Amino acid sequence: MPFKAQDIQAGCSHLQKSDPVIKRLLKNHGAFKAKAKSDRFAVLADSILSQQISTSAANTIIGRLKLGVAQRAKEAKLSTTSLSPEGILLFEIDELRELGVSRQKGTYLLDLAEKVHGGEVNLQNLGRRSDEQVIEELIQVKGIGRWTAQMFLIFSLARMDVLATDDLGLKNAVRKEYELDELPTPATMEEIAVPWRPYATIASWYLWRSLESAKS
Repeated sequence: MPFKAQDIQAGCSHLQKSDPVIKRLLKNHGAFKAKAKSDRFAVLADSILSQQISTSAANTIIGRLKLGVAQRAKEAKLSTTSLSPEGILLFEIDELRELGVSRQKGTYLLDLAEKVHGGEVNLQNLGRRSDEQVIEELIQVKGIGRWTAQMFLIFSLARMDVLATDDLGLKNAVRKEYELDELPTPATMEEIAVPWRPYATIASWYLWRSLESAKS
């Protein structure tokens, strides 16, 4: 489900009028370029595998896992060639470890695959649910908390008004751009975000982008 051009245009117009800080970031960082991926299971699997490690390390593990799933699926004459519940369930926990997946993350990944395959978590119907309903369904899975569910809302369902108040990167960007003395609390984040509504996703993306630019 991609972000809609008309929603992006309306959101940027709203933010330019409602918040001078975001207005400056819009000017400095160009067009909104966040992409939402359609493979919902893969988005969640990637989120689990990426927890608490560098992007490069996560990409290496994800790459190995995809190759492993493709090979195992071919041997089992299964049609899947990428990350899927059926593909993941072809593995035991120790076999996932051989591909570089930690035991804990392997447990999380298998729990996700089992719940999706068994219908306990219905990824196809999530698009019809509210943000909070999506979060409540996803956090049934081991290793998926509110933050991971919020990233899913943004980068899979393309929801426009998501505010991840526990995201450290977003907190750091808010502290810097709004010239705060310390990292904002969730309550402070909510207060600052009032003018962003109902386009907190766009504002958050520009704040994340400001941190990336500062590093380059």
